[in-house]
Amino acid sequence: MTSLVRQEIMTAADTIVVKVGSRVLTGEDGALDDARVAAVADQLARLRLDGRKMVLVSSGAVAAGIGRLGWKRRPTDLAELQAAAAVGQSRLIESYNRALAPHGLNAAQILLTAEDLQHRARYLNVRNTINALFRHGAIPIINENDTVAVDELQISFGDNDRLAALVTNLLRAPLMILLSDVDGVYDRNPREPGATLVSVITSLGEAQQHFVRDEAGGQRIQLSRGGMASKLRAARIATGAGENVVIAAGRRPNVLIDILAAEEVGTLILAEGRAVDSRKRWIGWSASPRGRLLLDAGAAAAVQSKGRSLLAVGVRSVEGAFAKGDVISMCDPQGQEFARGLSNYSSTEMAAIAGHSTERIAELLGHCPYEEVVHRDNLVVLAGN
Repeated sequence: MTSLVRQEIMTAADTIVVKVGSRVLTGEDGALDDARVAAVADQLARLRLDGRKMVLVSSGAVAAGIGRLGWKRRPTDLAELQAAAAVGQSRLIESYNRALAPHGLNAAQILLTAEDLQHRARYLNVRNTINALFRHGAIPIINENDTVAVDELQISFGDNDRLAALVTNLLRAPLMILLSDVDGVYDRNPREPGATLVSVITSLGEAQQHFVRDEAGGQRIQLSRGGMASKLRAARIATGAGENVVIAAGRRPNVLIDILAAEEVGTLILAEGRAVDSRKRWIGWSASPRGRLLLDAGAAAAVQSKGRSLLAVGVRSVEGAFAKGDVISMCDPQGQEFARGLSNYSSTEMAAIAGHSTERIAELLGHCPYEEVVHRDNLVVLAGN
């Protein structure tokens, strides 16, 4: 890829979502390091004052709480972790505020759970709030609400990578930057001799197969240091919706400035296909499917490759309990999910008409409100499948 293409991507990135992990923000003692927070905040401020809309998804609340409480080690008890997060959330936002104040900017704390982005009305409310903050000279600082959401607390690197990808889709941000404690994606475990940093990834699906081994097979994941497997999964959400991603070392001086100056920093992962519209992003990646449809080969090919709606005749089986208007998964004959969409029928109705022609729907249900069980306008084919 030429430097001109990289330059075009960075120039077009008017809205940028940055995710920074705890390891970038903490010192050797595991507590929050204000100097490192300030280094990130100063770069965000420079880019914001340069006309870019900047959003930060920041980990570090637990580390900040551990430091403020004077604890010597990270607790393992869930309630204790949540207590540390509750104390640390204010400590973390204070640190960002102190660093942004000299630039005339405010840090605006937004605490989210997965449900906030799954529920359509709440999803839109979050977007409206962030857009209002842009207008009022604030930088949104987003974090998983660890006092009520427990998934991230129970693993060493958690859902904030995915949260950043969902926020990227929420805002239709052209660029997501994931700041890690490694330089980017390597062609093998970076601790192995001869490991080489990958500058550009054009096909993330192929890269994941090549760089990350199967956890289910009992093999050790390559590139797991710094949560690289988690970052690649998050990158797939953003690139699948048509946006670009950079994974880079968060402790590198001026890393954000250099990335936006189109310098060859970290690993650039290119968007797959055209940008998906806002509503379909919610359908495809934010809302949780309520059920699954197993399709025959012909229907799967028609939906996946030919841009068709899904008809009842192509449905082989129905799983789950869902209502009309719920998001459902569409799977190929092997059971692999390849698309999601809004169902025009409940699961009970779908089970009754599955495998039958459209002409028989009225006979089977007593009415036929829709010819398609999932209309193309309400359907998203997931990239990489």
